[in-house]
Amino acid sequence: MTSKTPTLAALAADLASGKTSARALLEACLGKIDDPGGQGGVAFVSVDKDGARAAADATDALRAENRAPSPFAGIPIAIKDLFDIAGQVTRAGSRVLDNGPVLHDAPAVARLRKAGFVLIGRSNMTEFAFSGLGLNPHYGTPLSPWRRDERHLAGGSTSGGAAAVADEMAHGSLGTDTGGSCRIPAAWCGLVGFKPTSKRVPREGAVPLSTTLDSVGPIARSVDCVATLDAILAGEADPDIARKDLRGLRLASVLNVFHDGVVPEVADAHERAVGLLEAAGAKVESIVLAPIERLAAINSKGGFASAESYAWHRHMLAEHEPDYDPRVAVRIKRGASQSAVDYIELLSQRRQLIADVTDALAGYDAMLAPTTPITPPRLTDVAGDDDYGRINLLALRNPSVINMIDGCSISLPVHRGGEAPVGLMVAALGGHDRELLAIAQALEGALRAER
Repeated sequence: MTSKTPTLAALAADLASGKTSARALLEACLGKIDDPGGQGGVAFVSVDKDGARAAADATDALRAENRAPSPFAGIPIAIKDLFDIAGQVTRAGSRVLDNGPVLHDAPAVARLRKAGFVLIGRSNMTEFAFSGLGLNPHYGTPLSPWRRDERHLAGGSTSGGAAAVADEMAHGSLGTDTGGSCRIPAAWCGLVGFKPTSKRVPREGAVPLSTTLDSVGPIARSVDCVATLDAILAGEADPDIARKDLRGLRLASVLNVFHDGVVPEVADAHERAVGLLEAAGAKVESIVLAPIERLAAINSKGGFASAESYAWHRHMLAEHEPDYDPRVAVRIKRGASQSAVDYIELLSQRRQLIADVTDALAGYDAMLAPTTPITPPRLTDVAGDDDYGRINLLALRNPSVINMIDGCSISLPVHRGGEAPVGLMVAALGGHDRELLAIAQALEGALRAER
């Protein structure tokens, strides 16, 4: 039997005490995946039952000899379908990629495997990671756990990973985040999602969307969980984060851009969360972050994602465009109209944006905003292409700001039981990842009682 709160720390304690085993944890997750009333069929594009069972049994044998590679050895984790896993095919949620099994794990996958995590399967995703909604016409669309019968979207692009963790089909998920792909599904599934500074975790062995903006990060159930996974992914020896006191923290609540079009449920949850943080001693200052007003113009021709994805996909599109999700293909093809001058200007504008935001946030420990201005839309809400495009842009708008400024960011759940899931985005400048996680841990403590 495992603990009632299946955080990584709780599971590690149960493994260490003998209350459970790696094989027992795995079989419980596989049972959830195989449940005909569950989401296993859409949360995963493939499940490696034999490989996972062999890994779990090997871990149990090592633990019996006090040779487990880490306290977390034996815990099942989902891997987004765009990462290379030795002996498996990497399709990135598409029907186009099939170059046969790869020979080596991606570095991020290899680090999780070295720590003893059990790779349970390849989680579903938006095709080629190019959407914040999580739809996939090839493998199905994962749903949020909120009012499942109403078919609200899990969010993307790491849709299957979030659905898997939410339904206890895995106890953590490896994802990527180019404009919110870890934070949006975390927010819409009541989880914690972390986007590190782009260079923090190796991106080799992962199908790219934007080589400028891509980041590799985790989705899990608590700040401690994602901090543990982040340390392992970054190759750091110590997964612990320094404890911070909320009292005296100076937080910038950014009013402009992030709150445009916000729905009442998000506005109410955000305001309540800010009030709780202030009551706990944090100094929250409402500010206008003027530099981000330029982002719409900077990205008006499609931005880095369209330019860099088109460079990667152009030959496959020429031969296989009918096999692409048309809503993904149209976004990739926007890059065809960008010139070399456009791209060079984009690089220059980004450098200036980072400098200006850095100056504007001097003296603040972190900034706050809603992760998305909307709650999870229903599948029927995005049936039409126009609605899909409008809602997708809304979902991506807030988190993508942090990718553009090369920052680090986390989404924390701030809704109360029974309410629509809402995420609080906490962000810092690039390179301050562990400090941000310590701040988020303190915020989580202040918000937990209310939730």
